[in-house]
Formats: sequence, C-alpha cells, structure tokens
Amino acid sequence: MAFDRATGTNDQLLTIGYEKLNIDEFVAGLKEAGVEVLLDIRDLPLSRKKGFSKNGLKATLEAAGIEYLHFKALGDPKPGREAARAGKHDLFVEIFNKHISNDTADEAFEKIAEIIETKRACLLCFERCHETCHRAIVAEEISARTGAKVRHLKV
Repeated sequence: MAFDRATGTNDQLLTIGYEKLNIDEFVAGLKEAGVEVLLDIRDLPLSRKKGFSKNGLKATLEAAGIEYLHFKALGDPKPGREAARAGKHDLFVEIFNKHISNDTADEAFEKIAEIIETKRACLLCFERCHETCHRAIVAEEISARTGAKVRHLKV
C-alpha cells in the first residue's frame, strides 16, 4: 500500500540515486512514482551534473510540483565518502553510523517521520546502487521508526 490520501497512511518510503540520469529523466521518474517531496540527504548538495545542485534542483522540482528539502545532518561526511570510494564498506558504515548518532540527526529523522505521515517522500543522493549507499542506512532507520516499507527507485 502506498500513500493513501483518504486515510493519511503511508507504508512506503522511496529512495533514488541520480548517478546515471539527466535532470529530465530524474524528474519524470519522480513524477511517475508520485513523489510529493524530495528529501536530499547529501552532505554537500552540489553536483557536477547539470541540474542537480541544490538551487537548480529545487527550482526544477518546484516547477514540477515537487517540494524539495535538504537534510545535511543525514549526509555522508567526507571520511565516510572516502572509505566508500576506497571499497572499505565496513569502515564507511562505522563512520556513517557514528555520524548520525547525535541529536541533530535524530531531529532530522523525526522530521522525516512526520513528513512521510502525510506526503509521498523520496530520499535522494548520488549513487545509483542503494546497497552500498548511506541512503539505505537512512531509509532503514526511518523504516524502523515508522514501519514504512522502503522501495528503491530505478529510473
């Protein structure tokens, strides 16, 4: 069951990585999935890919009727990104879990839990493959807190 406007329930949290997409494909995929709010969980919401830096992305999404919110507290810090790039997955997970073990991250998790009660939401970061990405860890934590089922979009 996806978000149901009549009952206000949502048992699904979407995630997406834009690595192999252009901005038009990306927005079309979000629209097709019924996304109402994109939750950017990149530490640095900048991109070399045209259209995916914070301000441009926000403007494009808003023009398409999709709200944009940035949650820096849930972004992978530089040491975590470096460990992931070096193929040190266990170290990446350790660094990221330590990074989100604080009140600021907890507040971000709670805010997202509130959002998904009323809106169809999608977590965003760069990596196409969610299995080795921090967004899978974030999604699992939100699911544990809310019972939401997680679905990773492949556009």
